[in-house]
Amino acid sequence: MIPRILIGTAVVPDTSSELRLYQSGELFSIKIPGRGDLMNSRAHGSERALADLATSRLTDTSRARVLVGGLGMGFTLAAALDALGSDAEVVVAELVPEVVDWNRGPMGEPSGHPLADPRSKVHIGDVSALIRAEPAGFDAILLDVDNGPEALIRRENDWLYSPAGLQGIRSALRSGGILTVWSAGPDRRFSKRLAQAGFRTEEVTVRPHRAGKGPRHHIWIGFPET
Repeated sequence: MIPRILIGTAVVPDTSSELRLYQSGELFSIKIPGRGDLMNSRAHGSERALADLATSRLTDTSRARVLVGGLGMGFTLAAALDALGSDAEVVVAELVPEVVDWNRGPMGEPSGHPLADPRSKVHIGDVSALIRAEPAGFDAILLDVDNGPEALIRRENDWLYSPAGLQGIRSALRSGGILTVWSAGPDRRFSKRLAQAGFRTEEVTVRPHRAGKGPRHHIWIGFPET
């Protein structure tokens, strides 16, 4: 049996939650003590789907500007870059600086080191700051923050999923823009808030494993109504 080795730790800003990065052979996992795996490099189908469901609905991917909230293990960023043209830009906001460092090191290998792509730009800080700062700044916004609208690690992320936050996201999207939101499960109250904020929505259930195994994750696709 290949041993699991702790290779990094980081504290989530404004919380007491500690992230722990483990490596077991070619497998990487990030955990919070007492909560099990947050993510691992073997089960990333739903993270890639978060990007695919947005980019496949853009009318022009050649020069698109995309915002990814939450770097994780880089799979959403990698999928967005795979779908976009050479003149596109993907801005990824990551709150925990160590997560960026981990992605630039060996943990970035499973996703293909997307941070090395010149089309990717990193913002170390809260994604909500970029949303507030750039009206009509993005063709797509992809959110994978905490475990969804209700399963929050950091209370400051409430704003993203609130009526005010959804209005802010709508303002940050360009005409024809797309919002996708990842969650560990469905949430009827969040679906209602999206509609009240002026989004027409689709909801998709996806699996983290390519073979269709594992838990069912949930993605909202939001289309701002004019």
